[in-house]
Amino acid sequence: QVQLVESGGGLVQAGGSLRLSCVGSGRTFMSYTIGWFRQAPGKERQFVARISWTGGSTYYADSVKGRFTISRDNAKNTVYLQMDSLKPEDTAVYSCAAQGSEGEYEYWGQGTQVTVSS
Repeated sequence: QVQLVESGGGLVQAGGSLRLSCVGSGRTFMSYTIGWFRQAPGKERQFVARISWTGGSTYYADSVKGRFTISRDNAKNTVYLQMDSLKPEDTAVYSCAAQGSEGEYEYWGQGTQVTVSS
C-alpha cells in the first residue's frame, strides 16, 4: 500500500508559477506510475499528467501541454508538477495518485488547492 501527500498549492496570479509535490510512503513508491489529476468546483475530475516509474515516460493533457512539467525523484519518494503560465481555468484541487498493475489509479492523496486569479 502507498500513502500519498500533496503540497505546494496556493494562490497565484495569472501567468505565475507553482510547483506541487507528491510525497509517497513506502519503498514500493518508486515502482508506481504516478498521475496528477485536478477537480474544479462543479466539474468532473480531470487527468493532468502522468509519469512512469523510471521517469522516462511522461504524458500530458492537451490543456496543460507546454506549460506543466511532471518529474520525479525516487530517492526522495517524490513526484513534482511544475506549473508555469498559469491561467484562471487551472484553478482546482490537484491530487496525485498511484497506478496499480491493472491500470487503475488505486491510491490517492488528499489534494492541494490551486487558485489562479485573473
